[in-house]
Amino acid sequence: MGMPAKPAVTLAIVAAVLTALVALVASFTRERIASNEQAWIKQRLDALVVPATHDNEMLEDSIDVLAPDLLGSSQPVKIYRARRGGAPVAAVIQSIAPDGYRGPIELLVAIGQDGRLIGVQVIRHNETPGLGDAFESRDVHWLDRFRGRSLTDPQPQRWTVRRDGGDFDAFTGATITPRAIVKAVRNTLEYYQRNRQRIFDQAAQ
Repeated sequence: MGMPAKPAVTLAIVAAVLTALVALVASFTRERIASNEQAWIKQRLDALVVPATHDNEMLEDSIDVLAPDLLGSSQPVKIYRARRGGAPVAAVIQSIAPDGYRGPIELLVAIGQDGRLIGVQVIRHNETPGLGDAFESRDVHWLDRFRGRSLTDPQPQRWTVRRDGGDFDAFTGATITPRAIVKAVRNTLEYYQRNRQRIFDQAAQ
């Protein structure tokens, strides 16, 4: 015997309502996550490039680029542009150090229009707590060593840690992580130098 028509219709309506509610909650959750992530990135951009130095919204003035050889990722990465009166002020480039001790280390590298580093932040990593993550725990000012540096300061052969004959200190008991970060920052500067005009001329995405 078939199910009476009325209960079947009721079940269909209930199922449709539940499906719509689940879809609505999923959509709201995705939007909330995206909004939180945007706010999180904005905080880091503001910490790197002082908001008073530019008059555009960097989150909206961004492009996606693919440069696995210099930016360390086989996937497109973001570049956020800072401008004042339409003139370039700085670029903040998402860069990956693929050879961290425990895997890739994701960076934001802020470079002034003149090619000098404004600052560097590590935004994601899997480094060993208390050792490879010394830039967060034991030596929180280690990343400040990059500020003001450029491709010619130091000279190319000295863009590495002191153990390898370079200008940058490593962490006590850890060399692989700082070596990977120094290399990634230098490669990001190289990318900027080669693509400076295109970085600021390309339409926002």
